[in-house]
Amino acid sequence: MDAALSHTVELSGLRYGWQPDNPLLEIEQLQVARGERLFIYGPSGSGKSTLLSLLGGLISPQQGRIQILGQAMTELGASARDRFRADHLGFVFQQFNLIPYLDPLDNITLALSFSRLRRQQLGDESPRQAAQRLLSALELDPDQVAGQPARQLSIGQQQRVAVARALIGKPELIIADEPTSSLDADSQARFLSLLFEQCQSQNSTLVFVSHDLRLADRFDRTLSLTDINRAADSQSSKAIAC
Repeated sequence: MDAALSHTVELSGLRYGWQPDNPLLEIEQLQVARGERLFIYGPSGSGKSTLLSLLGGLISPQQGRIQILGQAMTELGASARDRFRADHLGFVFQQFNLIPYLDPLDNITLALSFSRLRRQQLGDESPRQAAQRLLSALELDPDQVAGQPARQLSIGQQQRVAVARALIGKPELIIADEPTSSLDADSQARFLSLLFEQCQSQNSTLVFVSHDLRLADRFDRTLSLTDINRAADSQSSKAIAC
């Protein structure tokens, strides 16, 4: 990818609905700068997770253009989107989506199995060394959890493993979908600090969505999905009319 690009994400004229004639999202424009930490908030059902699926190329819009790192995702076929996502994006899911019977290091290094580019980004580090380094940076002792199936880890431990999996191999874009929803306020604050430190150390852009507006002041920029989504206005009008 071109290191001179000023934006990691550029979106224009986006229109998407699970039923094409009933759009859930209509966003005229959205840009996310390289290295930016963007917080997007909205209530449950407002389309936050759907927007992240569109940015990640998991689904395609009915209309509009989505560019990630200068690549028009809407011009790629499904297999090419899969390869691009594996090379350049890291995901942190609300439920973490770890493989329950694998231990933390195997869960983390699994992300490298799908991307030669991310393996090359490790340089002289082995995959296990990189995984151990990330766990330590995220304040989880690799030796403490070595050999434990993921299902036996605490929620906080699973969360750190999920973040290390997203970060390994230095993907340029990290997408986080409500990853702090199960944590108390003090744990949320510490987790965000650790996440920000690691994204900054590898110059990864972070797009983080949540319904919890209390987190917003820790980010570089905050957007209300309802404010930028024109479909929300029409949905509100329909509700009033009913």
